Amino acid sequence: MKALLLWPSMPNSFWSYRETLALAGLRSTNPPLGLITVAALLPADWQIRFADRNIRAESEADWQWCDLVLISAMIVQQEDFACLIEKGVALGKKVAVGGPFATSVPEFALKAGAHYLILDEGECTVPLFLEALARGEERGIFRATSKPDVTQTPPPRFDLLDLDAYMAITVQFSRGCPFQCEFCDIINLFGRKPRTKSPEQMLAELEMLYRMGWNRYVFLVDDNFIGNTRNAKIFLRALIPWMEERHYPFILLTEASLNLAEDMELVELMVKAGFTTVFMGIETPDTDSLFGIHKLQNTRHPLVESCHRITAAGLQIMAGFIMGFDGEKAGAGERIRAFIEQTNIPQCQFSLLQALQNTALWQRLEGEHRLVDGLGTFHQGALMNFVPTRPVEQIVEEYIAAFWQIYDPPAYLRRTFQHFLLMNGWRGKSRRPTGRAEWRLFFALLWRQGVMRSTRWRFWWQLLVIAARKPRLLFDYLIALGAGEHFFSYRHQVRAQLRAQLEEVRRSKQMAGVSA
Repeated sequence: MKALLLWPSMPNSFWSYRETLALAGLRSTNPPLGLITVAALLPADWQIRFADRNIRAESEADWQWCDLVLISAMIVQQEDFACLIEKGVALGKKVAVGGPFATSVPEFALKAGAHYLILDEGECTVPLFLEALARGEERGIFRATSKPDVTQTPPPRFDLLDLDAYMAITVQFSRGCPFQCEFCDIINLFGRKPRTKSPEQMLAELEMLYRMGWNRYVFLVDDNFIGNTRNAKIFLRALIPWMEERHYPFILLTEASLNLAEDMELVELMVKAGFTTVFMGIETPDTDSLFGIHKLQNTRHPLVESCHRITAAGLQIMAGFIMGFDGEKAGAGERIRAFIEQTNIPQCQFSLLQALQNTALWQRLEGEHRLVDGLGTFHQGALMNFVPTRPVEQIVEEYIAAFWQIYDPPAYLRRTFQHFLLMNGWRGKSRRPTGRAEWRLFFALLWRQGVMRSTRWRFWWQLLVIAARKPRLLFDYLIALGAGEHFFSYRHQVRAQLRAQLEEVRRSKQMAGVSA
């Protein structure tokens, strides 16, 4: 069997880092871990070609060569996902799809013409698909009746990747999250009982990357790295000597819940293992909203204090914030902006609330007849896909103002500087070389932030202070400033897209008023 594996194009978003990647000469943030894991589940005698369309498009020769097309996608990729399915069908190829979007919204893939839907987790459903193929079945929908044991998951096919094109390579230690935030689809996809790989598995995957010469970021794309605290500590205690023996060849980052601040032993282990950054869903400083969405883990301790504890221990925080919760009071955008300034978190994924299909939020809003027809595009430039409890114009105008101010260059530089001054944790000595991509980015920063912009004086004196007081953090500091280049540009796109959509909403209301 000749199989063409495709990863659709991503639109510009918080996570795309387009401007930053362009300055560094890179093409994409990270590869599709799910798809290259599926590749490892396919029969050894299959011929495989892989194309990440964010790196390079597949050729027409690839389409003619293959017998079968396998496509995975997230919801933000839905437009290109549909185009690829339709093209495969038009060319007479069998098309199989999977991934989180197809699992959550299977009717979308069916409507586009996909022949096989390999849903849920591939360890369970890829074998069912292969059995159906062997029987000669022309179509099929394959669902799992249980969760797989991830200790049996094979290593991903890292060899399929163009490593020089990516900022980070992704690996996965665990799946699932013990919490039940109303808006999150993780527990629907992967369950509330975190399942973890063994330390031996993880070290084997990291060893593969090490031997392939990878030396940039490794992103542990866990739903919640600390969902199973006991197993996380066991893994970290095995990871620390591995990293020490190899002189910290990677920079590690992951996702975790804010209750990480309640276990400083865990924080210290993460720092000693080489983690430098953790993404956390803070969502909002409004306690009533946190209770409303069942994010109780963020209400047990003061949010600012929790953030400062984690940062002071040596971890840079990236954070998620959301506007548009039910019962949200006016001024939420300003309160989020003020909280971000108070905690000095540089990179904040700030979005309008979207109801993801089959989440508790979706089900509740559907019962209340508040869902808006059609799927949202689910990026920062998209309106909410439901009717909120306060005027949408008010929410969006607050959001635009806050997003614009958060990513104003002087404000971003100031927060980044203060955040890194607060970081006092231990940092291992690394022999990891500074690569061509990093040097390109750093020289671009010297020109853009140190010469062209009005930030020039702030940039230089802050750089000198960090170099003098936090020399071991200088590399990470410059990378964080480089990330800002994406946001400085992206805020223009977000504002333009949302204002255009608001104008459509206003015109629709005016027309409805005239008709009445």
